[in-house]
Amino acid sequence: MKNKVLYPVIAKEYNDDGHYFVVTSPNVQGMIVEGDTLEEAIEEASFDIADWFEVKGKIERVADPSKWHLEKDEKLVYVPVNLTNFYKKYGKTVRKNISVPEYLANWAKENKINVSRVASDALKALQEQRA
Repeated sequence: MKNKVLYPVIAKEYNDDGHYFVVTSPNVQGMIVEGDTLEEAIEEASFDIADWFEVKGKIERVADPSKWHLEKDEKLVYVPVNLTNFYKKYGKTVRKNISVPEYLANWAKENKINVSRVASDALKALQEQRA
């Protein structure tokens, strides 16, 4: 499990009423953050995206940023998002009993295969596929 992901956002520099940066993302509806520097705006975006994941209860799949329409004064920036709090809230393990054919259970035991890990990995892959 990764504790950080890079999340694409759109950054724009403004000089109209002072000098500041605004960061938005088509992936995070309603997110508009700003900072006096690009670094400050990115840091605010990082916190907002992490909070958004916590509110949604899942890590959202990112729309392909190569398909985003950027204005000439906008640029694509990748924001590091810390997932530690998300995993503390949603990452706990729960016990589920599953039934498998006996020959597969024996084979898994002989080959030291963790059936819970295989089931979890398969479910994660299916979740990503359907997102």
